[in-house]
Amino acid sequence: MVYLLLKYTSRYRGRRVGFVGMGVSNLPVVELFASAGAECIVRDKKDLSSAPFYNTLSEKGVRFICGERYLDDITEELLFLSPAVRPDIPGIASAAANGTLVTSEMEEFFRLCPCKTYAVTGSDGKTTTTTLISLLLRAAGKRVFLGGNIGTNLFAELDNISPNDCAVVELSSFQLMKLDKSPDVAVITNIAPNHLDWHRDMEEYVDSKKNIFRFQKPGGLLVLNGDDKYCRTFASESKCETRFVSGAGEADVYFDEKGIYRSGRLILPDSDIRIVGRHNRYNYCEAFAATEDTVSEEALCRVAGGFGGVEHRIEFVRELDGVKYYNSSIDSSPSRTRACLESFPGRNVIAISGGYDKHIPYEPLGELFTRKVKFAVLCGATAGKISAALDNAGFKDYTVADDFRTAVLSAREHAAPGDNVVLTPASASFDMFKNFAERGNVFKSIVNQL
Repeated sequence: MVYLLLKYTSRYRGRRVGFVGMGVSNLPVVELFASAGAECIVRDKKDLSSAPFYNTLSEKGVRFICGERYLDDITEELLFLSPAVRPDIPGIASAAANGTLVTSEMEEFFRLCPCKTYAVTGSDGKTTTTTLISLLLRAAGKRVFLGGNIGTNLFAELDNISPNDCAVVELSSFQLMKLDKSPDVAVITNIAPNHLDWHRDMEEYVDSKKNIFRFQKPGGLLVLNGDDKYCRTFASESKCETRFVSGAGEADVYFDEKGIYRSGRLILPDSDIRIVGRHNRYNYCEAFAATEDTVSEEALCRVAGGFGGVEHRIEFVRELDGVKYYNSSIDSSPSRTRACLESFPGRNVIAISGGYDKHIPYEPLGELFTRKVKFAVLCGATAGKISAALDNAGFKDYTVADDFRTAVLSAREHAAPGDNVVLTPASASFDMFKNFAERGNVFKSIVNQL
């Protein structure tokens, strides 16, 4: 075993290493460098003195610089940025100009990782596709390390990874914007407006996604959704083999109502796929296109028959009084809500929507709700924008709730036997919850208490 991480962190013994933003990605990295004897400095705009890790890290010699001037006088040799920290804000840009090496735990992971890497990005379907890739590789007998936006901190796992293993990573646009390394196998599920409260514009958002393949080496693989207008243009910029998937016609891997095909041959009947939704057929196509050089068709069928989906993604909660309740809290954009609602036949959905405003357009929800939603309950910061979109489309079957619990109770009141109450926010969660998982768990708790 080559201890890559130990060797890397030991180089900074007695030297200054900084961390901007103290989230779940940076915490284990701070602990590693502190244990290696580095002089660690944590910088955060928020006051961290009451955080659960504050005393423990302080006892290890970690220094905290918090408040409005947290980016003043950066003299660290190495600076790790949390995913949500832009690399071009003035204090960080000045530090880089003065010789500080600005990086992230994900960038250093790709720089050091000894095994084959698979990575997935896109506006929708990242987590399910990433999970499916990991399950397919495990079904093929590989030892898999799953991380990025999901799973463990892969940088902290480097000393446990061997060359024969596989690393499967979900990457957001925040993480990709800081990368100058690309994985061996890259997958882009689709591109739709998202995170425009953080990115300067749609052009920057799209450009950040390209980093997943921009630095690939010859011999790599790029998997693209051939039905997505942005993805189709990426192929001309790739230096590697490109495989397309489609639900609208023939491609390297494609699907129709009968199932999933490879080279025109049915390899997975649709009836053998446990999870519902057209969008999940895209996910299966993308996952198999990324792994087919390693994974057999028999392994694909085994995974499809056993995989029940990822939590918070059209997750069945319970049935009460003939009404089924589904948690799709991950639906943080209109395109995710579209994929969710298209999974239900007919027009028997009571939708609970609304949340934090990411400054993305909500107009597409008007046509969608008119066609797929029986009644909607809106709440949160985007309730006004969504209601305006519904009004413009002539959809009047909705109400606005003052709080989340009231929204769930209102949805129950408007549901009849045979209906589906679906939490599909079309918005982020940060107006009322710390993340989409907390929102989904609160929803499930309320529903299970009904």
